[in-house]
Amino acid sequence: MKKRLLFLLLMLVGWLGAAHHAQAQYNNWSVGFRIGEPSGVNVRKYFGENHAFDLNIGTYGGLYGNNRAYRSGRYKSVGLAVQGHFLWHTSFGSSQTFRGYYGFGGQIGSRRYYPDRLAYVNEFESTISLGGSGVAGLEIFPASKPYSFFLETGLYVEVLPAPFFLNLQSGLGLRYNF
Repeated sequence: MKKRLLFLLLMLVGWLGAAHHAQAQYNNWSVGFRIGEPSGVNVRKYFGENHAFDLNIGTYGGLYGNNRAYRSGRYKSVGLAVQGHFLWHTSFGSSQTFRGYYGFGGQIGSRRYYPDRLAYVNEFESTISLGGSGVAGLEIFPASKPYSFFLETGLYVEVLPAPFFLNLQSGLGLRYNF
């Protein structure tokens, strides 16, 4: 409920702060949502000719299953993640409608971990995870529209507490550009 309220509030602020005749642009701020791994609020700041910073705040563990092997035990829930990437992007062809991007960054997460040593009592430990991630995607800017669509995929490599734990991350979403 709180996440939906925050999302609606961000969308309202973006709509009120933007000109209603805005062109789709890639050199401003954009706010939207991402469905995937992680799912949640997405904020992107475009700067320079071909750079951006992308921030995702939301849940992870739901897309690829919330009951998965992890370290000496299992994840059995959906967790919270904050993910940031520095991006390079470029247009395909002379049109600015299709833009490809790739980038690198990191992720911090919090999730319930059920170690095997506590399986007989079904107890869990709250874990904080930290790792690096890479992403590549395609963003579509419809002509004369203030929004864009995106589709992306990437890989998360955990550093702490489970070095080299790999997780495929992909998603699609919609952003309002202002």
